[in-house]
Amino acid sequence: MRDEETLGRRTALAVLGAGLVAGCSTYGGGAGGTSAAQQPAAGSGTELGAAGDVPVGGGKVFADKKVVVTQPAAGTFAAFSVICTHQGCAVDAVADGTINCPCHGSKFKIADGSVAAGPATQPLEKKSVTVTGGKITLA
Repeated sequence: MRDEETLGRRTALAVLGAGLVAGCSTYGGGAGGTSAAQQPAAGSGTELGAAGDVPVGGGKVFADKKVVVTQPAAGTFAAFSVICTHQGCAVDAVADGTINCPCHGSKFKIADGSVAAGPATQPLEKKSVTVTGGKITLA
C-alpha cells in the first residue's frame, strides 16, 4: 500500500507540474495564441528599415523580424532579440533609455541589452546589424 500511495503522489505532482509549465508557455501569446519564442526570427541579410527611424537615445522594435534596434549614441547602433529573458514575452517598446517588456515589467539598457530592472536576470540576446546607405540590415 505504501508504494501505491507514493506512486499516486508522484503522478499527481507530475500532472500538476505539467499544467504549470503549459500555463507559463502562453505568456506573450497575444491574440493569436503563438508566443514570440515560437515564431522564427529574421534571417541573415534581412533589411530591417531606415536608420533614420531609430532615434538617438532610443530604439525601434521590428516585431515582425523579432529584433529591436537601438541607437544609444549618434551613429552607434545595437540590436537585440525581442524575446525577454524572464518568461519569453516579446518586448514592445523603447522609452527613457530602456527596452521594455509589457508582461512583467523587465527593462533592458539600450546600449548593451543588460538588465536595468527585473524580474529578468539575464540580458537580451545580442544581434548583429550593419548600417549602409541609411538602411539597417540584420547581419
